[in-house]
Amino acid sequence: MILSAILSPAPEGGYVALNPETGCTTQGESVPEALANLKEATELYIEEFPIQPTGNCLLTSFEAEVHA
Repeated sequence: MILSAILSPAPEGGYVALNPETGCTTQGESVPEALANLKEATELYIEEFPIQPTGNCLLTSFEAEVHA
């Protein structure tokens, strides 16, 4: 099953990793570590709460104006 991963820098260093299909979130000191931790957490989640594949997610970005 192909799932999505969204990684963002953590304020304290390393990366936060999110799987939007399940809501699983974890972290790691590097991208490979964060992805490995997310894979493990997501597999454990799916064992307990099976999900049906829904197709590939569309990931994009947008810019928002921020007024200080």
